[in-house]
Amino acid sequence: MKASNLCIMTLAMTASFGVFAKSTTVSDAVISEQREELAENTEGEGFGPQSPRDIDSAGGSNAVVFSRAPSYTEMNLCNIHFHKNAEHKGGEFTTYAGNGDGEGYHTGFKYSGKLTQAELAPVKGEICPSKHGDLKPGDTIEVHYVHSTAQVEPGPTLGSCLSDANKNPQLRVETQVYVLVNDDNAYDFEELAKHKVIDGVHQAVAIPVNTGKPIQYAGSTTGPGYNEKGSPFQVTWSVRPKVAKVNIGTVGEWCEDNVFDEDHAHGVRNLVVNKDLLSEITN
Repeated sequence: MKASNLCIMTLAMTASFGVFAKSTTVSDAVISEQREELAENTEGEGFGPQSPRDIDSAGGSNAVVFSRAPSYTEMNLCNIHFHKNAEHKGGEFTTYAGNGDGEGYHTGFKYSGKLTQAELAPVKGEICPSKHGDLKPGDTIEVHYVHSTAQVEPGPTLGSCLSDANKNPQLRVETQVYVLVNDDNAYDFEELAKHKVIDGVHQAVAIPVNTGKPIQYAGSTTGPGYNEKGSPFQVTWSVRPKVAKVNIGTVGEWCEDNVFDEDHAHGVRNLVVNKDLLSEITN
């Protein structure tokens, strides 16, 4: 398995995926216990607002405030990766995928719209396979375009978002949820992930602009490594509420060769529902 990314904060930030997923689905009691552990482990400790969240619910009472990161066009793209099922809930991705294995896999939220039989037609071979399974037509992914105020270049893991001169940059995640379809006329993921230098900063140049006004909020890093503990890292999130369709074959091609060393979908953190761990959405 290749190194992880911003969401699970490996390398410089020491959080991890945890053990590989089991094939079974855990009970509601397991998820409730994880949420109780998260509440107990963060109470009175000064943790800032957490992610992911329901972007359709603006409420939050976390008192920690930090400055909103600049527009992503003023920051350096440092990493692109994706999660199987959306970590966030809201907009067009509100269908719960189930509790999963309790370790971040086979859970999260799915596209709540309908697809045609042609879009759901099987494809040959495995797409972005891993020990947790591969991708199929109809699957939902949440893509994180991670940006940093550090003077860095796009690359693997959160380490690419830091530099020797700046170990504590501002971070912003531009977020787009996609549904995978067997359709050559859908978005090409390799195009969606293209980047180049514009006005001196590395930019993702093809993030969709037709998927609704992004919901911006103050949050944290995500990933299942934080199901029972708080993330201490501060992230400005920008989550688009509408889903875009992407050609599943192009996702497979991207997994085979990209500068980020990403070859599979990552797991998701439990949705954060504790108001004490959420910021208020004001935009």
